[in-house]
Amino acid sequence: MSAPIVQGWCPGAHRPMMSGDGLVVRVRPRLARLSAAQALGLCDLAERFGNGTIDLTNRANLQLRGVKEDDHQPLLKKLASLNLLDAEPGIEVRRNILVSPLYQLGDLTARLTQELIDRLGELPALPAKFGFAIDTGPARLLSDDSADIRLETGVDGLVLRADGAPTGRAVKEAEAVNQLIELARWFAEHHTSDTRRMARLVAATGLPAAWQGKAPGPTAGPLQPSFCPLGALYGAAFGQLPARKLHDLIEDSGASALRVTPWRLILLEGGAAIPAPDFVTNGTDPLMTTDACPGAPFCPQAQVETRTIARALAARVAGSLHVSGCSKGCARMGTANVTLVGNHGRFDLVKNGRAGDEPFQRGLSPETLKTMDLT
Repeated sequence: MSAPIVQGWCPGAHRPMMSGDGLVVRVRPRLARLSAAQALGLCDLAERFGNGTIDLTNRANLQLRGVKEDDHQPLLKKLASLNLLDAEPGIEVRRNILVSPLYQLGDLTARLTQELIDRLGELPALPAKFGFAIDTGPARLLSDDSADIRLETGVDGLVLRADGAPTGRAVKEAEAVNQLIELARWFAEHHTSDTRRMARLVAATGLPAAWQGKAPGPTAGPLQPSFCPLGALYGAAFGQLPARKLHDLIEDSGASALRVTPWRLILLEGGAAIPAPDFVTNGTDPLMTTDACPGAPFCPQAQVETRTIARALAARVAGSLHVSGCSKGCARMGTANVTLVGNHGRFDLVKNGRAGDEPFQRGLSPETLKTMDLT
């Protein structure tokens, strides 16, 4: 199997990425939130310029797929009219911020996130995928999600923590973003081409004592499709949101805003819990523990179609299932109980590992997979 090409950067709105079905244009919601008007407008754009779906990524961003090159500039103008576009491409690249989604408007999480957004221009030059997490709710929700610098809830206050370090530095709200920028500068001064993420740099060189010593607070269990005080949570199989169905769900539920998460869940802020057959409404649905990238023909590096077999096998796998079109494993960076990796039209089977790990079995056809024991 030929090695897949690792791009080393993520698509944006200003800088889209070409895929098998056209451009991938990524929208990064500020504070992980779109007003109802913005969300409805984005649904319309997905149908007008894209393939009619919106992808919810594991960085809590939204992507339009299948955009024609000639439509890119008209799409940007429409995104700007919805206030979903950064005026400067450089700011868009830096605005890689995960936000714990259960914040209240104006609370600590919202204030810290907005201050960081306002001060992104003060950050040093950082690698393209370098990111931040604002995880300052009553309990941490983002501890397992990708971020290089984290502002977190501690036992008795805020903790600023470098990813890869078990402890961080106690900070007050007034100085938190100042200290975050200083930690980013330390990283920028010390990282190399082999240590382009904070955890790798910490493992390779250690972290100054000034940035350690304060333990973060407890974590919360994963969110599930349900109704919560902020509104209704719905799951999206494979992170795929059908634009027309999402448009109808927002309108019919009476939601005032859409919040996005890195867990293939959307929160309809202020929305009623109503039937939604095109979305996942049961936390025990095996599709919630199944990851599958777009696959062939939508990704030029994918060597198999992925989502049909993922749907067929989801209920037969005890635990997590990952179906990857190639060995990059974009849909799931961590391990899964069962990982299937595309290889020239067939699948290699990895058990309790990642897409790039050594397979337990090679060259399996979809028909074989549907009948074999995958435990």
